Amino acid sequence: MKKIFLKKKRDAALRRFHPWVFSGAVGRKEGLLRDGEIVEVYSAGGEYLATGHFQDGSICVRIFSFEKTNADLAFWISKLQNAYHFRKQLIVGDTNCYRLIHAEGDGLPGLIIDVYDQTAVIQCHSIGMHLSKDAIVEALRKVLGDELTTIYDKSAETLPRDYATQIENSLLFGNEVKGVVKEFGHQFLVNWKEGQKTGFFLDQRDNRLLLAQYATGKKVLNSFCYTGGFSIYALQAGAKEVHSVDISQKAIDLTDENVALNGFTKGQHQSYAADVLKFLKENTQVYDLIVVDPPAFAKSLKKRHNAIQGYKRLNALALKHVKKGGMVFTFSCSQVVDQQLFYNTIVAAAIEAGRQVRVMRHLSQASDHPVSLFHPEGAYLKGLVLYVE
Repeated sequence: MKKIFLKKKRDAALRRFHPWVFSGAVGRKEGLLRDGEIVEVYSAGGEYLATGHFQDGSICVRIFSFEKTNADLAFWISKLQNAYHFRKQLIVGDTNCYRLIHAEGDGLPGLIIDVYDQTAVIQCHSIGMHLSKDAIVEALRKVLGDELTTIYDKSAETLPRDYATQIENSLLFGNEVKGVVKEFGHQFLVNWKEGQKTGFFLDQRDNRLLLAQYATGKKVLNSFCYTGGFSIYALQAGAKEVHSVDISQKAIDLTDENVALNGFTKGQHQSYAADVLKFLKENTQVYDLIVVDPPAFAKSLKKRHNAIQGYKRLNALALKHVKKGGMVFTFSCSQVVDQQLFYNTIVAAAIEAGRQVRVMRHLSQASDHPVSLFHPEGAYLKGLVLYVE
């Protein structure tokens, strides 16, 4: 196993168990390193610090162990078994879909594994994890056993472009099936082959459940609805009327299927394939409860300013469409927009809208998307429940 030696006084982050080694901290490398290769990281004085995957870039090593390891099958089984036991404590109610591996939150940077009933969908964000997929598949089969019939690799969209052109999303084990999953008894069709991310936004599970507490008898707008997660919860809770809006016709079609799957009619639910900003500008209706859950507006620091302006315009419009005494569930999943910046942006939106607003709750991602205490960057989903006067 090749070695990387850090510069003097550049090892403090690793000693605090932060899982990233930045290229600027590297003093020297042993030999020629290939993207995805497993390397050991040492201090300038030669003390072993950690083991991880090398990848040429600003984050040049993603750490998956702070103890010496050869990353054999037993290592992967141990990691997945630990994650599986953790989820068994979290997933309650009539639910058979959850995130099994959440990258740094489970000590495996660059790896996402979502479970949809008996199907596991793997999504790699680093070349090293993708090169390790055979061992990951074998470990998955050992850990989940008869609970698993299908493993699908959906990494082509998330890996570096030069590497991704050489691979295709593919079935790694079992047979392809179109999945219907349950989340607290609500049923959802999941298309992991063609849908966004791995097919469903599992990270909003706890927030959907919270929204249901306030939706009874209310007129609800679910903007950026994707496949209708918040809409189904609102309907099941007895919402008077629910409108779902998304720019993707495919998403709207799947939302309509999910509405029907859960036994609701078009009289209770209306869907619109439309740009949300345009919909809010042209729509004169007001709502008791609005969900604002857009995709990431910024994936890099260079685009953060434009993202902030986008969040402000969007939320100002939403606040103008809420009845007095109504509520807004608003979110940002942009990692480069931290919690305080998002909060400040919503303050600016409320000023622009001319509404008096109280914060009822601060929201985050579901508990099966854990954040390592040593990697605060993992807290990517920010949300606020607002009471509008």
